[in-house]
Amino acid sequence: MRIALLGGTGDIGQGLALRWAYDTDHEVIIGSRDPEKARTKATEYETELDSLGVSRSINGFANGMAAERGDMVVLAVPPFHIRDTIEAVADRLDDVDVLVTPAVGMDRDETGFHYKPPNVGSVSELVADTAPDGVPVVGAFHNLSADRLADLSLDLDQDTLLVGDDDDAKELVGRLAEEIDGLRALDAGGIGNSAEVESMTPLLINLALENEGMHDVGVRFE
Repeated sequence: MRIALLGGTGDIGQGLALRWAYDTDHEVIIGSRDPEKARTKATEYETELDSLGVSRSINGFANGMAAERGDMVVLAVPPFHIRDTIEAVADRLDDVDVLVTPAVGMDRDETGFHYKPPNVGSVSELVADTAPDGVPVVGAFHNLSADRLADLSLDLDQDTLLVGDDDDAKELVGRLAEEIDGLRALDAGGIGNSAEVESMTPLLINLALENEGMHDVGVRFE
């Protein structure tokens, strides 16, 4: 399986790239609007993995080329870049198995972080509305700490909630998520439930900010 992370140079993209490269044999592809930045980051990830005794080849490309090569494409970009990113690579998405979005719309004021969904209801719904016809969309990885993901010395022991209207696509994303050691995938229903899932992210960030020792807080359902 070839996993392409568009915006794979950012925090959540870095964490997912490192975990999949460290824990699995899947091919990891880094995408960016700047192909040189993608190649530089890919090399940095290879170097970090090599320091841990894992020899992996990670390639970096412009987002369009990365999307064309991926079987699963993860939109690891901020929510305000979601629509432009999809539209820029739309003609490369015909053959992908699933388009994944971990993005969450948020605002910050003096009291903390607050959920700010787009007009369509959630970022996951925005992706579903913007994606080419026939490309299944799954929302996942919203509530994970990017810092914890990127620190391969730390165990995860966290859950990720999946939302989407294509059961086969959710099953695929869930399987790939659980190949990351310590991560459990739970089905949270259709894409219409995505606002409830996404809105947990600012809550977790506020908990991390306000409570000592909870910098990498996540969720685990029992």
